[in-house]
Amino acid sequence: MKKLGLLIAGGIAAMVLISNLGPIVGLAVSAAILYFVFKQFLKAESTMAKIGYGIIGFIALMATASNFPAILGLAAAYVLYLVYKKWNDSGSRVMEDNDPFASFEKQWAELNRN
Repeated sequence: MKKLGLLIAGGIAAMVLISNLGPIVGLAVSAAILYFVFKQFLKAESTMAKIGYGIIGFIALMATASNFPAILGLAAAYVLYLVYKKWNDSGSRVMEDNDPFASFEKQWAELNRN
């Protein structure tokens, strides 16, 4: 039953991630442009260059803000990672629970300490 829930959550997260691939790429590109424009703005010495970089930076900031749905895609990627991690983790726990000697070693170590 737990695997079914993980499968459903992973499927939904994968669909959200795939549907938001465009905004994720747009966010990455516009954020990179915004970063480089900001660096050039700090290096510029003339007032006209600062005004020009400020205008370009404002346009890049608006492009970055318009790709806000990419945040949902990034959250879906994180959920997909968590589902993958839980899916692989649950198999190893089942093997440890079925092993009768797993808790024996812990109890033996506790007895030896006393």
